Amino acid sequence: MTNRIDSKIPFVGLHAHSGLSPFDGLGMPGEHMDFAYENGMSAHSLTDHGHMNGLSFQVEHLKKMRADGKDFKAIYGCEAYFIKSHKKWRQQYEEHKANSKRQKKEEFAMVVEDENRQKKFNPLNIRRHLVLLAQNQVGLNNLFKLVSDSYRPENFYRYPRIDFEMLREYNEGLIVSSACMSGPLFGDFWKHRDPSTGEYDADTVLASMRNTIAEFQDIFGDRFYGEIQWNDIPEQHTVNDLIIQACTEMGAEVISTSDSHYPRPELWKDREMYRRIGWAGKAPYDDQDANRLPESVEEIGYELYPRNGDQMWEAYKKYSGRSKVEYDDDFVLASIERTHHIAFDRIEDFLPDSQVRLPDFVVPEGTTAIQALTKDALVGLKEKQLTDQVYIDRLKYELSVIKDRGFAQYFLTMKAISDKAQEDMLVGLGRGSAAGSLLSYVLDITQVDPIKYGLQFERFLTKGGAGYPDIDFDVEEPMELKERLANEWGRETVVPISNFNTLQLRSLIKDIGKFYGVPFAEVNKVTGVMMSEATPKAKAAHGQTAGVYTPTFDEVKKYSETLQAFFDKYPHIATHVDNLFGNVRSVSRHAGGVVVAENLDKHMPLINSGGVMQTPWSEGQNVRHLEPLGFIKFDLLGLSTLRMISGAIRHILKRHRGIEDPTFEQVREFYDKELHPDVIDFDDQAVWKNIFHQGKWAGVFQMTSGPAQAFCQEAKPESLMDFAAITAIFRPGPLSAKADKMYIANKSNTSQVTYDHPLIEEVLGDTYGLLVFQEQLAMLAHKLGDNITLDEGNLLRKVLTKRGTGKDSVRNKIYNKFLKGCKDKGLAEAKAKDLWSKMEYFSGYGFNLSHAVSYGAVSFQCAWLAHYYPTEWIAAFLDKEPEKRKMAAINTAKSFGFNVVPASINKSGMVWEISEDGQSLIQPLTAIKGLGTTAIQQVLDNRPFNNIEEFLFNEDITYSKLNKKALDVLVRSKALDELMDDRFTGTKHFWSAVAVDRPRKEKNLLENIDAYKDEGEFSKEEEIEHLTTLTGIYPIDLIMDDFTRQSLMNKGCPPISEFDPELILCWFIPREVKVKKTKHGKKYYIVSVTDHNGADEQIKCWGVKDTDVIKTNRIYVGKLKHEARWGFSTFSIKHNLRLL
Repeated sequence: MTNRIDSKIPFVGLHAHSGLSPFDGLGMPGEHMDFAYENGMSAHSLTDHGHMNGLSFQVEHLKKMRADGKDFKAIYGCEAYFIKSHKKWRQQYEEHKANSKRQKKEEFAMVVEDENRQKKFNPLNIRRHLVLLAQNQVGLNNLFKLVSDSYRPENFYRYPRIDFEMLREYNEGLIVSSACMSGPLFGDFWKHRDPSTGEYDADTVLASMRNTIAEFQDIFGDRFYGEIQWNDIPEQHTVNDLIIQACTEMGAEVISTSDSHYPRPELWKDREMYRRIGWAGKAPYDDQDANRLPESVEEIGYELYPRNGDQMWEAYKKYSGRSKVEYDDDFVLASIERTHHIAFDRIEDFLPDSQVRLPDFVVPEGTTAIQALTKDALVGLKEKQLTDQVYIDRLKYELSVIKDRGFAQYFLTMKAISDKAQEDMLVGLGRGSAAGSLLSYVLDITQVDPIKYGLQFERFLTKGGAGYPDIDFDVEEPMELKERLANEWGRETVVPISNFNTLQLRSLIKDIGKFYGVPFAEVNKVTGVMMSEATPKAKAAHGQTAGVYTPTFDEVKKYSETLQAFFDKYPHIATHVDNLFGNVRSVSRHAGGVVVAENLDKHMPLINSGGVMQTPWSEGQNVRHLEPLGFIKFDLLGLSTLRMISGAIRHILKRHRGIEDPTFEQVREFYDKELHPDVIDFDDQAVWKNIFHQGKWAGVFQMTSGPAQAFCQEAKPESLMDFAAITAIFRPGPLSAKADKMYIANKSNTSQVTYDHPLIEEVLGDTYGLLVFQEQLAMLAHKLGDNITLDEGNLLRKVLTKRGTGKDSVRNKIYNKFLKGCKDKGLAEAKAKDLWSKMEYFSGYGFNLSHAVSYGAVSFQCAWLAHYYPTEWIAAFLDKEPEKRKMAAINTAKSFGFNVVPASINKSGMVWEISEDGQSLIQPLTAIKGLGTTAIQQVLDNRPFNNIEEFLFNEDITYSKLNKKALDVLVRSKALDELMDDRFTGTKHFWSAVAVDRPRKEKNLLENIDAYKDEGEFSKEEEIEHLTTLTGIYPIDLIMDDFTRQSLMNKGCPPISEFDPELILCWFIPREVKVKKTKHGKKYYIVSVTDHNGADEQIKCWGVKDTDVIKTNRIYVGKLKHEARWGFSTFSIKHNLRLL
C-alpha cells in the first residue's frame, strides 16, 4: 500500500498478535503497525500470548514511524493465561499428579499457543485467555509484574498463569477484556455444554457468565469489557449473543476485536504453514489438516489481519448473516467504535519508562556513585604503585568523562561482578576496547596496563559519544558465576538475556519441501550446494578474497543458481520461504549476557525458559532492545583457555609443590606471581622461539588454525606487539589486501621501510610502517592534524566506514584540519593526501589494538606454561579439549614425545594425570562414557585395588553407586585390565564373569570364572568398538603400527587429513560404511574414515557393484578426488581403493 485507506468507522485493534507469539502469530510487530497505519488506523495494540516479548520491537518501530512523520499510537498489552484461583488449580494439579501413572516433570519452555490442548480436561493444562492493556506507566509496570509472576514455578505448567488474587493486587492502570473463544466467558459456555451433543442450557451459562463478570467488575469496575469477534465459527455467534446478554444485564460494555495474527490479508496461507512447521510431529490438527493447507481463507472461517473499522463492519455483516443469531446493528457498531474511544480516551499516549536501571547496592550508603568510584580507583592506583604523573592525569581524565556521562554506577557494578568472579575463578585479561581504560585496569576489571602498551581510552569512551559502555568480561565458568550472582544478589536482580532463534533458509526449504512431498534427495541437493554456490560470488561482490564469509538470505537467493532453479520449479515454496524467513522458532539464552538491577520483575515482564527466569527482550549484534528501555547488558563470557591455564597450574602445584589438592587461593597465588601481565616477561625470547617460531601450538590461544599458525611461524614474533599485529592481520580484510605479505616483507627487512615524517614513524614503527590497528588511525589524525583530539580521531574511524550516512560533513571538517596540520608540521600536501587515502582504505579492516594486546597476552601465558611446564600444560590441554578434537589432541601429545596411557582403575582420576616420571599422561575415569561422578568417587575413595576381589567385595564401597552399569563400562573400556589375572582366559571371559553376571559373593565369582572360561578374548572389532564408543578415542594402534605409517609416508602416501590434491593418493581407515541409492536407483557408499590425526571425513564411492566390499577398521590406500562442494569421492572401488 502506498496511500492510506480512509475508514469511515473509527476502530483500533485492541487484541492483536505478532510472530512473537511463535507458530500462532506471524510477522514482526513493525509489520503489523505499518499495515494498521496504511489501513487507516491511528493506533494498534500488541497482545501476544502469555508474554510481552514484542514490546521492545513495538517501541522501536513506533519511534521510527514518528521520526518518519507518522502520527501513530502504540498500545501495550498481553493476552495472558488466566485461571480463577492458583490455589485451587495447584490442588487439582497435585491430585492429578498423585493419581497419574506417569509422573510428569515440570515443563519450562517457550510458550506456544495450542487451543486444542484445552479440549480435554486435564488440570495440568487448565487456562483461559484474558486481554490486558496498559492505560499508563503504572498499568504497564503492573502488567510487567503480572507477567513476571505468572512464570514463577508455583504458577507455571507449560503455560504461565495469573488469577483473580494477582489481578486484585496489580489491577491499577489496566483495562481487561474477555478475549476470544478461549476466554473466561467462553469458558463458562464450554463448561456447561455437552461436548457429545453440543447442547447447553442458556440460563445456566448466563448465570455462570454473570458470576464471572461480577468478579472482574469487583476488581476492575468499568475497566472490564466483554469481547466479541466476527468469524464463520457457529459457536462464536452463539457465545457472542450470550456475552452481549450477560454484559448488558451486568452493565458491562462490549467491544469487537479482530484478534489479528498476521500483518497482511494475503499472508493467511503462510500463517497456516508456519503453524504446521511449529507443530510438525505433534500437530494439534487431525491427520488430514496436518498434511494439507486450506484451499482458501473461506475454508478456515476467519481472517486475522489488522482490519479497520469499515472492514470490521463488513466482517460482522458477512459472518452474522450466515449465523442463526440476530444482532442489533447499533449495538455492534458501538462495540466497534468503542475500541477507538478506549484507545484514545482511556489509554495514555506514552513511551515506556526508559530510566537506566543499575543496582543501588553497589553504591555505599552516604556517598555518590562517582565518589565511591573515585575512591576505589585511587586505592587501585596506590596498590599497583602507579605514581607517575601520566597515570594520575589519565585517571583524572577518564573519571571526568565517566562523571559527565553518568557511568559511575555502571563501573561500580562491573567492579562488583569482577570482584565476585575473582573469589573463586580466573578471569580474562581484557576483551575489546575496555582494555584501553586505565580505570578498568586499576579496578581489576582488566589486567593489561593500557599506558604501557599505548592503548587508548578514547577507543572505548569519548566525551560526546552515545550509549553505555560495553565491557565483555571473560571468566572460567560463566554459568557458575551467573548462578552465584543470582543466589547472592537475587534472581529478580540478576537476569539472563534472551535470544530469539529464527527460521532460517536451510530449515525452511527442508520443512516446507517435506510438507509438499518434494523428494528428500531433491531438497537435499539444493540445501547442500546453495551456500557454496553463493559464497564466492557474495565475497567477490564485497571485494573479499580471503577469510570466512556468510552470505545473507538475499545473497543466497541472488547467487545460487541451484536455489533459483528450485524456486522457479516450486514458486509456492519460494513464497512461503520469503514470508516465513526470520520468524521466531524458539527462545534461548544469550551466551553470557545478563541484566543487573533490583526488582527487575517490576520493570520488565520476565519470562521463563528451561526453568530460568530471563529477559523478554534481547540485546546483541543484530538487535539492541534492552538499552533503549533502560536495561544495561553485562557480558560474562566463558573462555576455555582460562580453564586450561587453571588446570595447568593445579598440575604444577601438585607435581612441583607437593600440594595434592590445590585450593583456588593457591592457584591464584601462583598466577599472580608467575603469569599476571604485571609480572610475566613478555620479552622472554626463549618462549617466543620455542613455541611461536617452532610451532608448538598445543592449546595455545588463538593459534588453532593451520594457516594462522603458518603465518605466525613465518612472521616470527618477538614481542607482544608483534603478536598482536599478527592476529590483527590474519583476518579476511587485511588478508584480501595482502597485508600479511607486506608485514612479513617489512619485518624481515626493516631497512626498506621508509617514513615520510617522524610522527608517522612514531605511530607506525611498531607495525613496520603498516596501518594495522584502529588506534593508529586515530593517533595519526591526532598527531599530524591541526588540533584534532583523540575523540575526533576515533570519530574519524567511524565516519570513514560509514560513507553516505550523513557523516560526510564531519569527515570533511577533520580532513581539512588534517591537511592543515600536516602542512604546519612540514609534510607535503601530496604526501598528506596519499596518507589520508591509505587511512580511508585501512578504515575498513583495521583492528582494535586493546583487544589484540589483551588476547595476545593470554596467548603468551599459554606459551609460557607450554615452554616451562610442558607436561602440565599438555595434561591440561587434553583435559579441556572437546570430545570431537580429543583424538587430534592425543596425537599432538604423542608428537611431543608423551606416552598416552588408557584409563586405569588405580591411576586415573577426574582429570588427565601425569606419571611420576612425567613422561606419560593417564586418561581420566571421567572420559569413560556411562561412568558417573558418584561411581568414580567410590573408586577414588577406596583404591588402590590389588585384585578383582578387592574391587567387587569391598565393605567400604556403596555398590548402589558403583553399580552393574559402571562395572560393564569399566571392563569394556579396559580400565580394569590390571585386575585381570591368569584365572581369566581373556577380556570377554573377564567381562562375563565380573560384569554381565555380576557376582555378589566370592563364591559366585569363582563359579562364573569356571562357567564362562570358554569365552576368551573380545574380537579386534569388538575391542575397537568398545574403546571408541566408551572412551571417545579411536585405538588406531590396534590397526596400524608406527612402522606401517612411516613406510606409507616414505612412499609418498600421506594420511587423508594431509591430502594433497595434486598427489591424489592417500591412506585412511574406514569406520562406517552406509549404503545409499541415487534418485535413479543406483547404489553408492558413504564411507566415514579416520587416520592417525583423528580425521573425520566422508568419502562418496560412486558406481558401486554388488561385489564391492569395504572392510571397516582396516587400512586402505586410495586415489581420491576432492571438491570444496562435495568433499572426497571416488568412482571405482576396484580400481581406486586398495586394502593393505
